[in-house]
Amino acid sequence: MSNKTLIFAHRGSAGTYPENTMAAFSAAFNEGVDGIELDVQLTKDDIPVIIHDEMVDRTTNGSGWVKDFTYQELESLDAGSWFDPSFEGASIPTLEQFFDFYSQTSLVINVELKSGVVRYPGIEKIVLELINKYKIRDRVIVSSFNHYSLVEMKQLDPEIETAILFMEGLYEPWNYAKGIGAEGLHCYLPVAVPELLVGAAKAGMPVRPFVVNEEQHITNLIKAGCDAIMTDWPERAIQIRESLLIE
Repeated sequence: MSNKTLIFAHRGSAGTYPENTMAAFSAAFNEGVDGIELDVQLTKDDIPVIIHDEMVDRTTNGSGWVKDFTYQELESLDAGSWFDPSFEGASIPTLEQFFDFYSQTSLVINVELKSGVVRYPGIEKIVLELINKYKIRDRVIVSSFNHYSLVEMKQLDPEIETAILFMEGLYEPWNYAKGIGAEGLHCYLPVAVPELLVGAAKAGMPVRPFVVNEEQHITNLIKAGCDAIMTDWPERAIQIRESLLIE
């Protein structure tokens, strides 16, 4: 199997660590992943922070909308205990804190802009400035369910790599993606059907399905030569990939 399917840690090693925390990202790095996927939103004072939900209730001991907290207020929340008491005190990281460490690695970074429910004016420019500050543009993929955000990114920097996020069984989505200047398809696992994988490969567009956690799904996608998978269990996925390479 010459084409190695890349393993992206979805929100870090989210199966074994509290998602989108430095502990989860650090674990993923130590497990030997190829890439890390994370979610970015803006605080009240326009600091890009890494958190999935628009509200802090599920993954912290706080309550309310991310957009209504200053970073200083967010930083004091406990983002670990909800997952396991042993992670008490884990905090919501800033994108800059993450880049500070990961710019020293060779990992591919998938930054998802969470600009669909809350629009976060200026999030594209703020994130792009940080990417350029750390000189990691050549290994960052910017994705979003809000495709207007991706077009905005391309207008700011035509060279930045973007990928459309989608949940639906779109027909020939590579044509649509090319139409907005995107270079990748980040689709919901159930719509990563053979027709999509084959057609996208012919069109030269990488497919990176999410969230691929079941052993059978991981195995099938690797065998199908899928470009990459997003998984909460990267260590397991890497082991499966290694065993298939030995076969």
